Amino acid sequence: MIDVEMFVHEAGPADGVPVVLLHGVGTTAWMWTRQLATLTDELRLLVPDLPGHGRSNTLPWVSIPQTARLVAEMISERTTDGRAHVVGLSLGGYVGVQLAATAPDVVRGAIVSGVNVLPLPHPGRLRLMGALIALVMGWGPVLRANARALNVPADDLDGYQAAARTTSRQAFRRVNSEALDFRLPDQARSSRCPVLAVAGENEHDLTKRSRTVIASTFPNAQACLAPGVGHAWSGENAELFSAMIRSRVTGAPLPDELIPG
Repeated sequence: MIDVEMFVHEAGPADGVPVVLLHGVGTTAWMWTRQLATLTDELRLLVPDLPGHGRSNTLPWVSIPQTARLVAEMISERTTDGRAHVVGLSLGGYVGVQLAATAPDVVRGAIVSGVNVLPLPHPGRLRLMGALIALVMGWGPVLRANARALNVPADDLDGYQAAARTTSRQAFRRVNSEALDFRLPDQARSSRCPVLAVAGENEHDLTKRSRTVIASTFPNAQACLAPGVGHAWSGENAELFSAMIRSRVTGAPLPDELIPG
């Protein structure tokens, strides 16, 4: 049996502060193209394709905790002191929360966006819908509908569709099912990891409420709202997203545009 490793793209100066960028379900490291264009002047970016996605799509998706362990191992292996900042959106945010709670020794600080930790209504119906979408997830009309729902910029549409088509159906189905049941790990209450929990102003109310739950559970955490954007706001307002990352890594105040929560 051949072991398949998680693919990781690296960019930026070797001596820069390491920052891990974790993408959402149904896409790849491609999602961070705009951040790669603006942050690699001084930061060292480690951008994996998560299991079941992109160039890691032959590596089966197992679970959020198992993926967090893979990312923790990657940080330990690819950084000089075995630590990095972690930034995650959507699926990447869930992995980031898991890391911040269970592996604080490898996470200098975490930004997690678009994470829901509260019970959703009709989870069985949502699970069925996810399974049905997985069957047709590579079909053009479905991809375009998803892109509209996520407010993917027109210039990014081709890249989004190409990235989405590399996602395995197994990963898409299991990730969507697992996210419905995600709750904060018990270790979050004692983790010393600094956490910034974010949501787009136009996201679902449960996701916006979840950011305050996350911030009130981790001892060293805060919450904020990104104005005028939805779930996939790393592309919708890439400039603000990148500025947020830079401020957290350098210790500067958060951008004034972010609304404290």
